[in-house]
This record gives sequence, structure tokens and C-alpha cells, in this order.
Amino acid sequence: MENYIEISKLSVNYASGKNHFTALSEINLNVKRGEIFGFLGPNGAGKTTTIKTILGMIPEYRGNVRILKHDPRSASARQRIGYMPEIANYYWYLTPNELMKMYGRIFGISSKELPEKINHVLDLVGLNESKNRLMKIFSKGMMQKVSFAQSLLNDPELLILDEPTTGLDPIARLKMRNVIKSLKNMGKTIFFSSHELSEVEMICDEIAIIKKGKIITSGRPDKLLSEKKEKETLESYFINLIEGRER
Repeated sequence: MENYIEISKLSVNYASGKNHFTALSEINLNVKRGEIFGFLGPNGAGKTTTIKTILGMIPEYRGNVRILKHDPRSASARQRIGYMPEIANYYWYLTPNELMKMYGRIFGISSKELPEKINHVLDLVGLNESKNRLMKIFSKGMMQKVSFAQSLLNDPELLILDEPTTGLDPIARLKMRNVIKSLKNMGKTIFFSSHELSEVEMICDEIAIIKKGKIITSGRPDKLLSEKKEKETLESYFINLIEGRER
């Protein structure tokens, strides 16, 4: 099966004056077409830097990055990707319907198709009843739904979701999980970072764990858990790895 994300020996360094910081150190990562891939790590581990590089937002790096067989900075790759940022900073004086119209024009969706697409994505995330309300009164969870909706508007082949369940209540998290599963069944590829380890364990085909800019392990969640510790959860496995405990 072809890889939709291919990362080889990727390194990213930040410099400020005489100070240098290594955000990523020669990481390798492959995400296959049609799979759900979970990207885990503590705050500051390099998850967001990796995502920004995938999206072509970091122009200077060492190594090789290919997205949908293209350079991540190319328009050919970007038009086939949907992106949901960790923090949903949108125009609060607009309604979800108005925001989707704006993004629809950016994506080049025809005025004939756009209303149906907007209704579809807002219904999918549970916002149809609030589509004409100003977003300035929305909770953090509702803004996450708006962000998820805009990432789906262009019917992308590859979805990049940065902490998608942050701020969602348990019912909303369940609904988002079901939507992600349905997208996979439609042939979509989903790459997302998360701190919700139980969510990752339930829906991911593959995971990778990053610590201090380095991938420390990757593979199928069930295969990563020791056969001698069948009752070990992904959460305890993750904590043991991050804290450097012997297993």
C-alpha cells in the first residue's frame, strides 16, 4: 500500500541569535493510504513542528518529506489536504455558515455546490442548528467543531488533525471518533496528534511516540503492548516510555 506521508531523517532547528534549539532530530515516519495514524508525545516533544513541516509551513529543514508523493510546499499536495489546527482562531464576528462560504471560495468550490457541502460538513460535526449564530458566543468545544468542519469542506484525501478532541465533552468526542472511522471507511487517510490515549487506542491502526524531537517507538497499538503484560494499557505504556522506566 502506498504511503501518503513519507518522512526520512527529518531534522528541524530553531535559532534565535546565538541560541539554537533542535525541535526534531532525524525522525522517520510513514503513513499509509487509508489508515488512521496517531501521533503521541508530551508537550514540547515536536508534534506540532512535525505537523507544520508536513503542511509546508516550515521552509527550512534537513531530510526528506513527501506528502501524497509531492513536496509539502507544493499546491498539488495542499489542495488535497484538510487541516484542523490545535487552536481554532477564526473570525469570531462571523457565523459558521459565513466562515464555510469564505473557505469554500478559497478552495475554489463552485457557488452551486457550496451550500450543499456546507450543510453536509456542519451536519456531520453537529453544528447545523448553530450555523447562523455568531461564533463569538461559542464555547471552546463548539469552535473545535467549526475547525473540524472547515477541514472537511474540500473533501480531502488526507486529514491532518492537531489535538482534535481538545475541549470536547464525552458525547462530542464519541461523535468525532465515529466520524473519523466513517472517513476511513470512505478511503480517507487520517493523521492526528492527541493526548487522549484511550481515543488513540480505540481507533488507530498505527501510532508513533515522539520524545524530545525523536521517535522512540512506532507500530500497531496492540503489537506495542508486551505479550507478558496483556492488561497493560496504552496509557501506562506511554507513561513508561516517556519517563524512561524499565518495562
